[in-house]
Amino acid sequence: QVQLVESGGGLVQAGGSLRLSCAASGRAFSDYAMPMGWFRQAPGKEREIVATITWGGDRIGYADSVKDRFTISRDNAKNTVYLQMNSLKPEDTAVYYCAARRPLVSWSSPDYWGQGTQVTVSS
Repeated sequence: QVQLVESGGGLVQAGGSLRLSCAASGRAFSDYAMPMGWFRQAPGKEREIVATITWGGDRIGYADSVKDRFTISRDNAKNTVYLQMNSLKPEDTAVYYCAARRPLVSWSSPDYWGQGTQVTVSS
């Protein structure tokens, strides 16, 4: 079993920055060298993928809407993945979720989810 706990959300003005953190625990996290990702869900909208990163950090992907503004990273010694969010826009307002999956499992259905952290960007 893997547990994921997000932190770092809050209220910020447009143009500001936030850094989200996701702390993972559980033996399977390292045993399966789990890729990690960030998703978000705005009110009335479907959950969408934001960024993903492999165990070694050698392959990273971003949604087009955040590609030049957000940065995903991880520190496996701390079992933590980060999402640095710069130049935030009101359209970024959503609940942000951390997710983990076993290798070869699709991001369409990750194995584990965190509870989410609210990010609100004011105009």
